[in-house]
Parts: sequence; structure tokens; C-alpha cells
Amino acid sequence: MIILGNRDIKTLLLELAQQQAVEEVLSLVVKSLGTARDSALVRIWLLEPDDGCPTCVDKAVCASRGHCLHLKASYGQSRVDGQIWTQTEQSNFYRFPLGYRKVGAIAMTNNPLEVSHIEGNEDWIASPAWMKAEGIVSFAGQPLVCRGETIGVIALFSRATLAQGAMEMLRMVADHIAYAITNARLFEISRSITLRKELENAHLREELYEARQFTGIIGESAAIKEIREQIFIVSKTEATVLIQGASGTGKELVAHEVHKHSQRKNNPFIKINCAAIPHHLFESEFFGHVKGAFTGAINDRMGFFQIADGGTLFLDEIAEIPLELQGKLLRVLQEGEFRRVGEEKNRHTDIRLIAATNKDLKAAIQKQTFRDDLYYRLQVFPLTVPSLKEREEDIPLLVRHFIRIFCQKNGRNIFDVPEEQMNKLRQYDWPGNIRELQNFVERMVITGRPDQALAYLALYEPPRQEESVQEPRSSFGIHKILTEKQVRQLEKDNMLAALERTNWLIYGSRGAAALLGMKPTTLISRLKRFDLYRLRPSSISTDWPVDPSDTN
Repeated sequence: MIILGNRDIKTLLLELAQQQAVEEVLSLVVKSLGTARDSALVRIWLLEPDDGCPTCVDKAVCASRGHCLHLKASYGQSRVDGQIWTQTEQSNFYRFPLGYRKVGAIAMTNNPLEVSHIEGNEDWIASPAWMKAEGIVSFAGQPLVCRGETIGVIALFSRATLAQGAMEMLRMVADHIAYAITNARLFEISRSITLRKELENAHLREELYEARQFTGIIGESAAIKEIREQIFIVSKTEATVLIQGASGTGKELVAHEVHKHSQRKNNPFIKINCAAIPHHLFESEFFGHVKGAFTGAINDRMGFFQIADGGTLFLDEIAEIPLELQGKLLRVLQEGEFRRVGEEKNRHTDIRLIAATNKDLKAAIQKQTFRDDLYYRLQVFPLTVPSLKEREEDIPLLVRHFIRIFCQKNGRNIFDVPEEQMNKLRQYDWPGNIRELQNFVERMVITGRPDQALAYLALYEPPRQEESVQEPRSSFGIHKILTEKQVRQLEKDNMLAALERTNWLIYGSRGAAALLGMKPTTLISRLKRFDLYRLRPSSISTDWPVDPSDTN
């Protein structure tokens, strides 16, 4: 049996020393050895914790409950049909209890095993027909040992008799493999810690940027004073908070204020818009995944619950969480435990949850789209944010606040809105609430024409009932004949209204394109034609998020 030539061995050992991921180490080894002359199949099992013991079919022969060998890498080629053997979890002998069969015995005793000539009728052979068909005549197995600890087993099936010195060579290679795996694990731990810090810093930078622009809750109305008082009360506790209110009322700002005044204020505040996450990615985004858990999972990934550990997790639009995931969310809230996708061990997290929604959760419970037990777990301390219509006296304060911010941002001179125009702003219904007002003021600052912006605002407003009665209608139901210029302006404003209502989300069933009844590509083309990109709020990315489920 010739495994590798001297040059090939040196190349393999040098490459092993450069790997920083366990999967890359394993793939390199099995492919290098599995494609060598006379090699039929190479496999590597690693010793890992396992909580599946109660249901394991081999539990009666397991010598070490809680740990067993898991097949992590496989490579070989059939001489019968040319099939490449790379399966791991779906293959035979994916899991070996310690002491069970030859592979388990190698790990249990820490002794190598050499069978230089296989007759084909030995008791330990699971499939004599397979051995005969593939022409396998020898077997070699070595434990993978690093610093006195057995971490796994490497096994080789060969179509040639073991040559002199083959086991010594395999022992040397196995030692290098064991150290390469251990070092790669340390690299992965280091990368995981670094990634978490980078993600936390990214969230903190975003929060700092927003905090510099929008400090505190603006307003002196009775409704706002009541909200401030409730925030002061609940922020000193660890209670779960459910914030309810119409879209654009500032639920996120309320959540941030609760965190800012809590004992967790120096830890992460992670905000998640549940409506922007595709349903098939919810579990991965929330809890993370391990490499290879599904197609596209090319690296381990931390979920929001792990990133927010020790801090506050804000779940906006919580009614959009799929029903099948709500039970897992409830478990995390009750027990503080979760599992990454593709991982079998439990992880722990210490987070304070703040949820928000503009939906009627009681109605969702009746429709069986929201769990009642999750609802009652969330509604420990409910907060209702008033709409802008309920705090009309705060509109002048908000307008002047936004004018100051956007003038400083765009290098414009700060100006004031005349009382007559301010009254018009107070009389407008603001269906998009503070978000609509904020975007309107930014647009007003950009154009430098408050009077023109107010004229645009009038196009949004539906005609009053008395006006609709007095004004004659055409046979087509038109209240007023518009010029071509007015029609174009109305189209632009209609698109802007849709974008503001969807927070500038283009794609998906909740995007502006769906709201307007057009294809996303059509909407983007019209945005470019009307030069509306420049009106995009600075906090919104120009990289339009693509929803894979979009069929418009």
C-alpha cells in the first residue's frame, strides 16, 4: 500500500500548517490521501459531545455516554460505478460509540490498527460484498492525538497490501492532522470573538450616529409626558416590553430610550426588523448556523441572540415572525437557551427583549398566526406610542428639530416655517406619522422651497367631504383635471409616499413595488428617471435588499 510519495507528504504537511478552518483541514487530508495510488476510501471521525444518547440505536454498546465519534470527512471513488464517496451524515457509520467496532476501539484504546490482508469473512466487516466488489484488501487506522488527548480517528481502506513503513508514515501524518485540527479550532474561536466584536461595533456606530441626530423623545404633549414616565418606570427593571403603535410613530426610539436608561446601557442594543427577513432565513438570523448546515452556509454565523448577549434585543414588527419559529422564541425567553441551525448543543444567552408591532396581536391570535402564550410572555409591560395626530401640539417642535438637523447635515442655513404654513402642517393627518414628517422636512430642506413642499403635501391629502360634494365629477370619476406636469408630479409623490411607508424597501411582498402594483425593476427605473435617489433619507442604504421570494 503506497499512500503518498515523499514529495507529496511534504506538500501535505506544509499545507496543513497553513489551514485556519477545521473543515479545510479535513477536506485537504481526505482528498490528498483518498486520491493517492491504491487508495479506495479515507474517512475521519472526530470525538464530539452528543445529546442524542437516549434515542441512539447503539446506546447499549456505548462506553462513554455523552461523547462519540462523528464522521466529519470522507473521500474515495468506487471502481464499480465511479461514485465519489463524500457523504458524511447520510452515510453508513456516521456515528461510532467509543469502543464499538474497529474505529471505536481505536479511539477507546488510543492504539492504531493494521490489517495488512483482508480475507473478506472477518467478523468486523460490515459489508463483505462491498469489500469484494471494490477490491479492498487492507485497512489502516490511527488515532488523532494532540497533547495527550484523543480527538478523533483516521481510517484508510486500500486496494493494495500494506507496504512496510506505511503505518509509521500514517502515524506521522495523523500527528500533524491532530495538531492542525486543534490549531484550526483555536483560529475559529478567535474569529468568532472578533466577528462578534465587529458586529457589536457596527451596531454601536449606527446607534451613535442616530443618537447624535435624534436625541431623546421630542414633545411636550400630555401623551408624550406619559410615555416618558412609563419609560422611566420600566427601564429600571428587566421586564419584557411590548411597544404598540402605528407605523412611523417612533417605537424604535422608545425602545432605545428604555435601553439607554437601563442597567444594560453599556452593553449591545441590537435592533432587528422582522418584516425585512425572508421567512426561510428567520431561524438562521435569530439563532445562527454552523458551516454546512444548509446550502450557502459557507461559514459559522452568530445569530442575533448571541450577538446581543448581555444587552437588549429589539424585535420590530414581531407579528411577522413565522408561527413555527415563535415556539423557539418563547423557549429562549423562558429558559435562555437556543441552538444554532445544524448544531446539536444548547447555547445560553442573557438578553432583555423589547418587541414592537403596529398589528393587532389579539386579532392575530384569533387568526392563529400568533401564539397566545408568546403574546402573554411579551406583554409584561405594554407601551402604546401615540400617533402624530394625537399629539398635534408637538408638530412645531418636531419640524424645527428636523430642520436644524437636516440643515446642518446639508450645509444649509437654518430657517423657520411661517406660522401660516406651520398651521397647515398641524392640520395634515400625517398617516405616516413622525417618519413621514421627518422625510417631508428633509425633502423641504433639500429643495430649499418650503412653499413648494407644502404644495406637494396637498397632493397627498384626500379631498374633504364638502369639497367632493360641491366639485362636479367627470364620467370617469375624476374630481379635478390635472396638467401633464401635475400628473408627473403626482406620480413622483405617489412613489415617494409608497417608499416612505415601506421605509424605502423595494423588493418583496412588503416592499414599495408590491404596494404600487409594479415590478421592482420598473420602480427602480422610474426612480432613476425622476431622479428620486437624492431624496432618499441618509439612514437608508442605496443597496436595495433583494427578497428571494419576490415574484413581482
